[in-house]
Amino acid sequence: MRMTEISFDAATPIDGYGPGFFRVAGQVMEGAILVTPTGARGWGGYEDVAALMALAADVDVIFIGTGAEIAHIPKRLRDDLEAAGLGVETMNSPAACRTYNVLLSEGRRVAAAVLPV
Repeated sequence: MRMTEISFDAATPIDGYGPGFFRVAGQVMEGAILVTPTGARGWGGYEDVAALMALAADVDVIFIGTGAEIAHIPKRLRDDLEAAGLGVETMNSPAACRTYNVLLSEGRRVAAAVLPV
């Protein structure tokens, strides 16, 4: 099998994660984060709906990482995002990071809002 390295061009990948932190484009960030192809910043968690809604024109789907275990997100959050035309996929944070990176490498319009493990 031939393996090739993933290329992100100028986009922002999630390089890794650990207890309470994420490494994004080589920078360690503590706590919950919001990552888009153009950068990363802290995220206020499920109550920080405005930060996610602001992405409606730039992304098609947001992967929400719920920490170490998969969990439901608040119904109102899902309803608000879907009403804005955003796809919402909920999974544990490690899976959200991997899925974000794969679709990012394909040039897809994605974001990841992830809680630390």
